[in-house]
Amino acid sequence: MTTPPNSLSENGNSDRPNSDGGGFSIKYYCTTWAMAEMWGWDSFCQKVKEAGYDGIEGVPPATRESRELMFAAVHKYGLRFAVTCGCFEPGDYTQQSVGYKALLEDMVQLKPDFINCQTGRDHYSFEQNKVILDIADAISRDSGIPIYHETHRSRFNFAAHITKDYLEKIPELSLTLDISHWCNVHESMLEDQQDAVSLALSRTTHIHARVGHHEGPQVNDPAAPEWKDILGQHLRWWDEVVAQRIAQGQTQLSITPEFGPPSYMPTLPYTCQPLADQWQVNLFMFKLLKARYSQ
Repeated sequence: MTTPPNSLSENGNSDRPNSDGGGFSIKYYCTTWAMAEMWGWDSFCQKVKEAGYDGIEGVPPATRESRELMFAAVHKYGLRFAVTCGCFEPGDYTQQSVGYKALLEDMVQLKPDFINCQTGRDHYSFEQNKVILDIADAISRDSGIPIYHETHRSRFNFAAHITKDYLEKIPELSLTLDISHWCNVHESMLEDQQDAVSLALSRTTHIHARVGHHEGPQVNDPAAPEWKDILGQHLRWWDEVVAQRIAQGQTQLSITPEFGPPSYMPTLPYTCQPLADQWQVNLFMFKLLKARYSQ
């Protein structure tokens, strides 16, 4: 992987939001996506700890035995733990809402720091998705565990202008910002939707730090010079989230670099070999952001 160009420091240190002082902190989580099952929980968590992350985030294993192995490794290496989940099975609105409630009731039993949800469906009505969001809100209130809703293709918040309507009508709605999906959905860097984006940034409590572009939700390597301008735009969005959290008097924010494995990561034809190393790409993003917000 190449070293990012110096011009990414375009705003200068003094212009960037700073996570030091004032009681504000950022926790960094490593995605478990594909990597935990590849290395095994103990080896994976050891690598996460040695890299300097605060914790892990991902879909918990389905079996009790595998969950015990995961938690043993999490505790052994002193890591934090957060959940990603969502109802991925096809089904109508009634099936989705029942399955979603059962899923969240299971996830809160794991006592994560927070739950990041892929919620609802893009073809449900506002009223139908609102019922599902209300289920999450009730479970969050009862359990005391924050539940954030990831901006994601196929979900209720698949597009910037659609999400704006939900945010205006549901003031307690909190987002996991994965804005890479919106770049792909709108085939743009969202220049013409600044009001919708600004509102979303102000309601973001967790970030999935993946870099998307006009034609896809994941660049092959964010350190490559051809993606400099695209990466720079994502950095400006994330800067604004940090600045907003500080301005709102919030004490923390969480970030998970979330570049995925093949075939989410672009691959070569015929061999299906990935164009970059998933661990290294996420590590690059983690180090870049940690350095950016500690200066």
